[in-house]
Amino acid sequence: MGDSVKRVLFVNSEIFPYLPESRIANIGRYLPQGIQERKKEIRSFMPRYGCINERKNQLHEVIRLSGMNIIINDVDRPLVIKVASVSSARMQVYFIDNEDYFHRKQIYRDENGIFFPDNGERAIFFARGVLETVKKLRWAPDIIHCHGWISYVLPAYLKKTYIDDPIFSGSKVVLSLYDDINDISFSGDFKDKIVFGGLAAEDIPLSGNPTGTELAEFAAKYSDAVIMGSDSIPKELDSFCRKSGLPVLDYNAKSFEDGSYIDEYNRFYDQL
Repeated sequence: MGDSVKRVLFVNSEIFPYLPESRIANIGRYLPQGIQERKKEIRSFMPRYGCINERKNQLHEVIRLSGMNIIINDVDRPLVIKVASVSSARMQVYFIDNEDYFHRKQIYRDENGIFFPDNGERAIFFARGVLETVKKLRWAPDIIHCHGWISYVLPAYLKKTYIDDPIFSGSKVVLSLYDDINDISFSGDFKDKIVFGGLAAEDIPLSGNPTGTELAEFAAKYSDAVIMGSDSIPKELDSFCRKSGLPVLDYNAKSFEDGSYIDEYNRFYDQL
């Protein structure tokens, strides 16, 4: 793409300061700012988890973007879009919200540490919510950069259901892989619920109770490039990405320590 990369959409599972600091949350906070400072336009999305204090963080609903419904498992669920500003970075963050999926106080697990059984549905709602909102914004991204498992069904929807939409016809997906949920299992009907539009069951190579690693491979299958965001990516996942012939940016611990990963990522975008 080179100089043609002008717009980057960030689809994040976590962003600091809305959630506590972590590798993913810090990248979600500082990478978009850094890319914006390197003269690219950015938009950034994350789920509006119930633990996020709307008053403290000054979230407000964007009425013109809200109001549509997303159907999952034959149930209509309203999509609510909220926005807040990171004033120190002159950057806005859009939040995908829905009372059933995101108003609980925990993020991925209940108070006993159990992975929520509807996390697959939450990922579906988040992915489709982001894509529908970007359509409404009429903002065509050159790169869509996905971070964290809750973004992992988005690449397949983009390539199978939304690819003929002029907003996304030129978009390429960059997938950052972490070690967040490698061994977690999703519900047995997750695969059936993902089916939507041009994305059919035969396009979804997931088993009965897919693991986080399987879901990451599914995301990589429909991505255009992969970034290793951790030094503990499962060997089978690393091998899958490399055998697929995808451009891969290897993990570089030093670049996270000194902040130079932002320039590395920016160059990687421009090479796609």
